[in-house]
Amino acid sequence: MRILFVTNPFRAHLYVQVPLAWALRTAGHEVCVAGPPDLADAIARTGLNGVSVGERLALEEKMPPADATAETVDACDPRGHRTGRSVQSDFGWGDAYTELEDLTTGVREVFFPDSAFDDLVDFARQWRPDLVITDPTAFPGAVAARVVGAAHARMMLNVDRVGQLRAACRDRLDADGDPMREWLGPILERYGSEFDEAAVLGQWSISPTPSWIPQPDGAHYLPMRSVPFNGPSPTPRWVYEQPARRRVCITQGLSHRDATIDGASSSTRDLFDAVADLDVEVIATLDAKQLDSVSKIPENVRTVDFVPFTSLLPSCSAIVHEGGVGSFATALQNGVPQIIVPNDFRVEKWWGPVAIGTGLESRGAGVYAANSSTLTPETLRRSLQLVLDDPSYLANAVQLRTELKAMPTPNDIVPALEKLTAEYRTSRP
Repeated sequence: MRILFVTNPFRAHLYVQVPLAWALRTAGHEVCVAGPPDLADAIARTGLNGVSVGERLALEEKMPPADATAETVDACDPRGHRTGRSVQSDFGWGDAYTELEDLTTGVREVFFPDSAFDDLVDFARQWRPDLVITDPTAFPGAVAARVVGAAHARMMLNVDRVGQLRAACRDRLDADGDPMREWLGPILERYGSEFDEAAVLGQWSISPTPSWIPQPDGAHYLPMRSVPFNGPSPTPRWVYEQPARRRVCITQGLSHRDATIDGASSSTRDLFDAVADLDVEVIATLDAKQLDSVSKIPENVRTVDFVPFTSLLPSCSAIVHEGGVGSFATALQNGVPQIIVPNDFRVEKWWGPVAIGTGLESRGAGVYAANSSTLTPETLRRSLQLVLDDPSYLANAVQLRTELKAMPTPNDIVPALEKLTAEYRTSRP
């Protein structure tokens, strides 16, 4: 069968799809990955066939500045004091419906203008996929699948925030209007179809998340082990050398680099101040722009623009990151305790980092230190010392790795995808 993957404009989102795409390819199926022209080179470097749809997005010009944030909603301790952390049930601006409106507007105006829908439908009519697998926000893929009668599944990154928002707004969608219906309904009607919930949530969803990170009710989730993919990159020889001291990785992920968003992540200076006096070797994967604010790099810190985490993390005793799915998955696979510092750009923290941080804490394998806007060097230092000096964190991280290995791999779920595709695919002219 033919499987069309549709990604949004970030490499981190593309990389989540790659292991499953290759599993399907090596099982004998035809695979193609569709994305905006901005991502064409990244798709080509995965070794998979790709096609560009829509216009160039130039995210660095379209993304709002980092201070255009939703209201920061932090959890409180029993005495009502702010903890500098959030909970998954929170919503941007304190309201689920407002966040749903913002999501719809943002995806429509920044990621997928109308040209992307028409271009992808044209390609789908030419290529005739049997199954379309989309990023949770790649709604043109849902329309293209409907037009050609293909089955449609979503490939989750982590928490199903779209499903959570839809469930939270269910009682208001009829009375106040459904932003998703108002956007996608006329497009579907233009192609002879009607809006329904499957246009937003897919006919089923592939969920590469462990069971201790809950998903909202109301959708069919097919569990799959997350297999990290870091993209093509050479690994420096020193990565494989046994470190003389405990090694700690600090990273702020790829997505904000790609979109050149400044000011939403933790202060690099604060990160370095937190580790400068610790008896550890720090590997900081930061680019030149992220290092601009630092006048002096501590002696125990090695900075490197990029290094594959699949090579680096096996030698690490801890990792500090913003809750990105790639960093999380690679640390989980290698049994590495994690310190999570979600960034405060708009509502991103609720798309995975908050659930990751609180989930790791609940399993004793990590610490949700604070949101980036409230993090202090002292808070991060205490968090690091805790996971490094208390052996239970390593033991629990190793236990999570064992549980992860019991989940089905991308190769294992290929027969299930074949069966579901046969069930949901229809014949369309």
